[in-house]
Amino acid sequence: MKLLRYRTGTEVRPGMLDSAGAVRDLSAHVPDITGAVLGDETLARLSALDPKTLPLAAGAPSLAPCVGQPGKFLGIGLNYTDHAEEMGMALPEHPILFLKATSSICGPDDDVVLPRGSVSSDWEVELGVVIGKAAKYVSEAEALDYVAGYCVINDVSERDFQTKLTGQWTKGKSCDTFGPLGPWLVTRDEVPDPQNLWLTCDVNGARRQTGNTSRMVFTVAQIVSHLSQLMTLHPGDVIATGTPPGVGMGAKPEPVYLKSGDVMRLEIEGLGVQTQKVRADEE
Repeated sequence: MKLLRYRTGTEVRPGMLDSAGAVRDLSAHVPDITGAVLGDETLARLSALDPKTLPLAAGAPSLAPCVGQPGKFLGIGLNYTDHAEEMGMALPEHPILFLKATSSICGPDDDVVLPRGSVSSDWEVELGVVIGKAAKYVSEAEALDYVAGYCVINDVSERDFQTKLTGQWTKGKSCDTFGPLGPWLVTRDEVPDPQNLWLTCDVNGARRQTGNTSRMVFTVAQIVSHLSQLMTLHPGDVIATGTPPGVGMGAKPEPVYLKSGDVMRLEIEGLGVQTQKVRADEE
């Protein structure tokens, strides 16, 4: 099942993607796609619906972030062996955790806006994990039972803000529009093995990133279990699980960063495609 949120005027409505790729309206069944509706019981009820009986979304609706009102937006750094190699960094002993402000979240095809003073903004295609029920002290063996589903995330990162402004990575990860989510949330029953998914990112039509989640240092189950030892993961919380090689910061002979007018296209096998145009914040 592919759940989504779409815009109609100033309103955001819950939706479902049907087998023909059309957006169907779910407003009569749930108020929104948030943590409140991501439990197993509600997902089973939605899954039992015949999409053909749901109203079609009018026109060509634009997509909002696939999950609304997440309490936490968590990121895992250096979580692909080949990405750590390109950055010349040792593999971490434990998952590296940083926060992205929830205000960075935007729709999958919304513009990415470079903040004032940015000269080193970078792309990062990542597998997103959305929590479906409260997880506290869960084991690795049971961790995936707490996942509602998966999505594509672009963990856009301003590298100078991240590394040169003194402090935590959060500074370079949390700029407005630096967290495109979607196009849809694919429920876990449609992703039997989250550790065997291909990820790609193209910039201006050129392939920059290619990777497979099998190269993760820490699996989704290990990440969810580890984080649950530190804090309660609540329904609707979003985790970005790391990026494969090919980021602009790691380009040789010199780094390559985003500029106004660039177009990013990110795809994860079975989870859909997102596309963003890049523009500068108005001075």
